[in-house]
Amino acid sequence: MWIRKYDFNYGRRKLMENVAYGMGAGALMPLNKVFAAQGELSKAYPDELMSIDAYTKGKIKTGDTISADNVEIVKDLLDPCVYEQVKTMGRKFRIKKTCTDWTAMFPGEFYEATLRSVKSPAKFDADGNVVTQDGKTWGGGLPFPDPKTGDEVQANLCLSWGRGDYNQYAVNDTVLNPDGSIGYSYDLVWVELQAQARMDGKPFKGRTDLLRFQTVAFTASQDVAGSSFLSTWYYDQRKYPELYGYLPQFKRVRQFPTNQRFEPLIPGVTWFLSDPWAAGDPMRTWGEYKIIARKPMLGAFNTTMSLDKPNWVCGTHGGPKGTHFWDADFELAPEVVILESKPTGYPRAPVGRRLAYIDVRNNMYCGNIRFDRQDKPWVNFETGFGQYKQGGKTVFGADGKTPAWSWVYVMSYDMQTHRMSRARHLEQCAGGHKSVFKADNEEMYNKWFTQQAIQRLGQV
Repeated sequence: MWIRKYDFNYGRRKLMENVAYGMGAGALMPLNKVFAAQGELSKAYPDELMSIDAYTKGKIKTGDTISADNVEIVKDLLDPCVYEQVKTMGRKFRIKKTCTDWTAMFPGEFYEATLRSVKSPAKFDADGNVVTQDGKTWGGGLPFPDPKTGDEVQANLCLSWGRGDYNQYAVNDTVLNPDGSIGYSYDLVWVELQAQARMDGKPFKGRTDLLRFQTVAFTASQDVAGSSFLSTWYYDQRKYPELYGYLPQFKRVRQFPTNQRFEPLIPGVTWFLSDPWAAGDPMRTWGEYKIIARKPMLGAFNTTMSLDKPNWVCGTHGGPKGTHFWDADFELAPEVVILESKPTGYPRAPVGRRLAYIDVRNNMYCGNIRFDRQDKPWVNFETGFGQYKQGGKTVFGADGKTPAWSWVYVMSYDMQTHRMSRARHLEQCAGGHKSVFKADNEEMYNKWFTQQAIQRLGQV
């Protein structure tokens, strides 16, 4: 008689044990060892965590579409907001094969830097900031490739949002009313320049006190076009960023209070500056980071970028008018960390806590749910990430050799008002601004990241 070494539920039980004992990722062996050896993901996880077919015992198969008719089968694999959207709002998604190619889950240079950091991960200094083992500021790649604590998970998210030295995203954000009608439609450019945690390990302009520059410039609709906001982030994660804005109606740059992180930048949108990247605020202005679960989950962890569609915009479906949700592919991630955190530095914050869902294969989130002060679910900020490669088309990343890897879509759904901010990463937005993953950093600094720059942008 043949005796199985691992029964069907072994993988899920082992992930729960890892939480209880403060262990890292992996069920059959530590995931970081598999990653360092660039080995097969199956060495770290049993079959039922690697395949939706095996997990559901054939009830759901790769290539199937999840809808209200069969969502109960995978309810335990979905965040509660996505489950409700499928069950009651007509949302659907197709299940693709679980990605096992490490290189497809990172930008090329960031992947190489993370391979190096496995051998010498970061640590926290006395102030709670990430430093190297000899106390220097961090270079590129994930500082904690095998995070065992909530603080380490969050540090992986906050040090380098776009996981590259420079990222420029052309975006459309359409706000849908509860009845499916369009309330607002904005085009914008979101631009990031890392001052540290760079791929060459060298601080930009020698600014060891800074972490990043980030600008958002609105190019449409007419009522907000020309409005620009510049955030300058400190490396010290106890400090609030400096926030400056240019508003065309006032024709001047003014400084905004940066501890008011929980207000929309512009009318109608459901997201705050606090929401993007599940790390929109300095890490140490939040606290009580706690890993509350490790489990398999379905999500848009390596979703498909629609390079074959005009301006990279895919179709929509569901909701009152069939336009509420982006068409997207989900996959089964064998292990996802559910991270709880609270806005400890904001005594008047309307937010009580946040749950973020983070894929341990590349330590990137797929969604985070914001709860109000009464602990009622408020907004689910869902993000699909993937490689910019589809069929015979490829958009190359910063190294010019490997496909770009970035966010594909955002759906910020207010579960209390039933309004949706539905954003898409575009090839080009109004104003002629394109998405860019490689550029001369000095030139881009002068174009986007000074007070003179945002004033100039607003007057164009």
